[in-house]
Amino acid sequence: MKVNILVIGDIVGRPGREILKKKLASFRQAEQIDFCVANAENAAGGSGITPDIMDELFATGIDVLTSGDHIWKKKEIVPVIEQTPRLLRPANYPAESPGRGFGLFETASGLPVGVINVQGRVFMPSSDCPFRAAKEAVAELAQKAKLIILDLHAEATSEKIAFGWYLDGQVSLVFGTHTHIQTADERILPQGTAYITDVGMTGPYESVLGRKVEKVLSSFVKRMPTHFDVAEDDVRLCGAIVTVNSQTGQALAIKRVALKDND
Repeated sequence: MKVNILVIGDIVGRPGREILKKKLASFRQAEQIDFCVANAENAAGGSGITPDIMDELFATGIDVLTSGDHIWKKKEIVPVIEQTPRLLRPANYPAESPGRGFGLFETASGLPVGVINVQGRVFMPSSDCPFRAAKEAVAELAQKAKLIILDLHAEATSEKIAFGWYLDGQVSLVFGTHTHIQTADERILPQGTAYITDVGMTGPYESVLGRKVEKVLSSFVKRMPTHFDVAEDDVRLCGAIVTVNSQTGQALAIKRVALKDND
């Protein structure tokens, strides 16, 4: 049986949330999506996530939310994440951190799906080894699920590509988040793992990575501190759809998604 998985890149602020409310349900139906994962660490004002916004995103049709280095930016999420298995923080955070870094979930038809969230170390805040953390998570999830997907929240393309090769044949998909720029290198690796370096940003593209252009330019040119407000125009939903063989866990196809607000 073929299973269609939709992964969505960094949701930025209210514009990112609004396009999901407007587009995701009908898009899931049109593309026959069985399971949806989205990175939500920038969903609240461009940095962090609150409990209300978490619920808002789940209501759009997202099954699991992943995150990254901004997961703790809103203190309200700390007590909630411990009670919310569908909201993941990076698995290579200290074991003492609230929440969990991976989990076993199900499609509407009851097919088990493992989801892992890890954070890179190159040009990123200090964390434990993502390779080791991912390997341990895969070993546990593989006992119950053939279909396993991993969100690698990382800066360096080299680290992301290395991760794809490291897990080739062990997971169905390795997709990158964090840089907000969708890459055109989607492919299926030799042992059956789908890979893309970054699935892009779900938010306003008349911007610098989702923030108002004039504010970011001022910071670069004047070297003065400023608040980076979330931009509003040219909003897009970006990600990728992966088709997987449910019996083997191997990917059969991967295609990029870039859906504009007015499409």
